[in-house]
Amino acid sequence: MSSQLNVDTIVDKAGSGGSNVKMANTSTYVGEGGSGTQNTVQGLAKMWVHFDGNTGNDIRDSLNISSVADNATGRYTYTYANNMNNFYYQFTNSCGGAGGTTGDESYGSTGNANSSIGLTTSTIYSRSRRYDANIYDLDINSIMLNGDLA
Repeated sequence: MSSQLNVDTIVDKAGSGGSNVKMANTSTYVGEGGSGTQNTVQGLAKMWVHFDGNTGNDIRDSLNISSVADNATGRYTYTYANNMNNFYYQFTNSCGGAGGTTGDESYGSTGNANSSIGLTTSTIYSRSRRYDANIYDLDINSIMLNGDLA
């Protein structure tokens, strides 16, 4: 027989709120419309950052980022606070905003002279390009990772 728990707030034994409630790596949730189940932990972003490359080394907001190194114009290395398990994780990056020449098409890319991939378990490297294929310091640089933490 299954049971159901209906609550407004989950609080730990100390009564300090939900911040100490833990979830197992095998926890699942039911998809939209009961379409199936998914692993909750696998579906969470393990790192994300919103970085301003136009005005300096400015992390506007982030999760699991310890630092951003400004390597050169439009070239950055993001270092994770908690490493990934391997470098076969998924990443999404984008850039845009002020800087460079006119036009608003831009994209991020990974890779550098020292790595054919640009990914390690502790860092990711990116370049900010515009539609003309030149690299610029842009005021919006965003990266998000999904995968397994170490």
